[in-house]
Amino acid sequence: MDKTKLQSLLTTVDTTIKQAMKQLNDEGGKILFVVDDNGKLIGTVTDGDIRRGIIKGCGFNERIELIMKKEFLFINVDMQNKEEYVKRLMLETKIEQIPLLDNKGIILDVILWTDILAGKKQLGHEKLMSNHVVIMAGGKGTRLDPFTKIFPKPLIPIGNKPAVEIIMERFYRHGFHKFIYSLNYKKEYLKLFLKENNFSYNIEWVEEEDFLGTAGSLSLLKDKITDTFFVANCDSLLDVNFEEVLNWHKEHEASITIIGCHNEVKIPFGVLHLSNGRLEKISEKPVHDVVINTGIYIMEPHVISYIPGGSHVDMNKLIDLVMEKEKISVFPIYGGWLDIGQWDEYKKVIEKMEGYNIV
Repeated sequence: MDKTKLQSLLTTVDTTIKQAMKQLNDEGGKILFVVDDNGKLIGTVTDGDIRRGIIKGCGFNERIELIMKKEFLFINVDMQNKEEYVKRLMLETKIEQIPLLDNKGIILDVILWTDILAGKKQLGHEKLMSNHVVIMAGGKGTRLDPFTKIFPKPLIPIGNKPAVEIIMERFYRHGFHKFIYSLNYKKEYLKLFLKENNFSYNIEWVEEEDFLGTAGSLSLLKDKITDTFFVANCDSLLDVNFEEVLNWHKEHEASITIIGCHNEVKIPFGVLHLSNGRLEKISEKPVHDVVINTGIYIMEPHVISYIPGGSHVDMNKLIDLVMEKEKISVFPIYGGWLDIGQWDEYKKVIEKMEGYNIV
């Protein structure tokens, strides 16, 4: 690894969780190495550590010292047969980056699995997952008029591909190949697209007789789904390891897991803080950190029983019903989410993706 890349993976204990999130996102990595003033490695922070910290209530502006791991795997620069040892270690632990330290504990390099495993795409064997992905594609998409007066929202183009094709490709990267579409508005267009393109996925659909809201059509799947499944809105593009999300859901023994994305809400005014009618302070154009719903979920099949057949039910109502009796977890991410459900956001996505590989 060149020195510039190595430096981009180093950080200090004073770094905030939010700064670490941005650093990971900018570098497209999954781990940061925490060093002291002398460059000695004292801990590591992964995207999973950040996720668990947020779930436990750590604030975005708290220091990563609260969430970093002080015990970590490494190899010494003087070790013999380093390559064979690292290869075995990576295959056993599934760790993709291992630091190389000198005798003083100073980080000299980071050995990547791509260096050791001759550029293979992933550790372990590729596999196909049995879990279904339900794509909610029946809405009118009125916020995308006039496009949706002619075509259904799922076929809105992103570059040279419609949105649903990109959604399926991103799930398929992680082995998910079984898709069920919930159809209604201009459904014949979407059925024709799915038939004519002869995708190598397993694709089927159910059809609403009436508009059943953002969750109501799940009641049509009662006899089709018997295992944990994903639900994805057709206007939500997410770049995440879906197998990792599924493992999180199972680990937390949740009935529903919501994928939430960090977002900054910027207030373009000075905010007055009052106490008993008296001004305490003014915050000039403050920024609030929130986790927002991406519209991508994992559910257990029994959740469908909460939805009366043929009834109009929105997703927030379903979540409220389940939350009263069962556990709902959140899988927080930072970056990698694009909302194309309204024109302003769609235009931003097109501008952002211009010149990039969007898949």
